[in-house]
Amino acid sequence: MSELSRQRPQFRNINAFKDLTTYRLPAAGWVSILHRISGALMFVLLPLIVWLFDTSVSSEISYERFSSAFSAGIGFVPGWLFKLVVLAIIWAYLHHLIAGLRHLYMDARHAVTKQFGKSSAVVTLVLSIGLTVVLGAKLFGLY
Repeated sequence: MSELSRQRPQFRNINAFKDLTTYRLPAAGWVSILHRISGALMFVLLPLIVWLFDTSVSSEISYERFSSAFSAGIGFVPGWLFKLVVLAIIWAYLHHLIAGLRHLYMDARHAVTKQFGKSSAVVTLVLSIGLTVVLGAKLFGLY
């Protein structure tokens, strides 16, 4: 069989309705998408982050109000839901920081190989989720 008569692979665009459910995104793709989501989440929740910081350092009375938000809640928002929102902020910060450091390292060292991209993406996911679980356990009073 000659080289010219062999079939070449055909590349096509994916169909969003048929192929998206079966498409397997690599770990680096998940890290990239989650990096964007975590940045957007931090941007959207920035007023809450500023309020949390301001309330926690302004005075002893405002710190008590800050502390009671985690146990009793604020207005119609119960304390556990408030803790979940803060846990989402913690995850967003940790993931964005670790993924950003990953990108900086890859840019500085020119370490753009498929194997390093995969392994560093897995490390990023494990670190960000693991640290979030540890800090979430502290936030919910498990230790």
